[in-house]
Amino acid sequence: MNEKDDIQYQRMIRGDLYHQDKALFELNMRARDKIFEYNQLRHRDLKKRQDILESLLGETGKNIFIEIPLQVDYGFNIHVGDNFFGNNNLTLADAAPIHIGDNVLIGPYTGIYTGGHSIDPDLRTKEGAEYAFPVTIGDNVWIGANVTITPGVTIGENSVIGAGSVITKDIPANVVAFGNPAKVAREINENDKTYYYKKRKTPEEFLDKLNRGDYFYR
Repeated sequence: MNEKDDIQYQRMIRGDLYHQDKALFELNMRARDKIFEYNQLRHRDLKKRQDILESLLGETGKNIFIEIPLQVDYGFNIHVGDNFFGNNNLTLADAAPIHIGDNVLIGPYTGIYTGGHSIDPDLRTKEGAEYAFPVTIGDNVWIGANVTITPGVTIGENSVIGAGSVITKDIPANVVAFGNPAKVAREINENDKTYYYKKRKTPEEFLDKLNRGDYFYR
């Protein structure tokens, strides 16, 4: 039987309570085998890294780069757009789908967690009750270092999440948000193009390239 025909797999994908049976455990181990190989590679072995990511993840866009080490649960539930950069020690706990848009940057030691356990101690400990809800990250999002993203949230396009934040609710598009739990601090505006950090002005070189459409790709 295909593991994806398993009843617990189906429950996991639907967001119902489930437990990790032998079929799900096998899917997890297959992903871990690939992750072990990925994390043992030399950093310069870029071709092999790309090959493993394409075989591991459910969808990979053009020009994606994920630093070593990386951790995932299943891999097939991870969908990554173009021009993605994930820094070291990224955790993608993908019991439910994780959708990441184009041009997304994620800082080191960040975790995206789709899964949770029943709060009731009997269900949690005696029945192994788990659940999982999707996480969606829009285009052009920057997520700082050491951010925790919890199940079921969406981060809107162009938004910036400050380092150390815990995302427990949806974040709208075009805002800066941070804190624990994260809250919107302000909207992104034209001033952010003029000043890249506090009162430090953006050099004309960068603005000229932007106006010409000279885009930078890693």
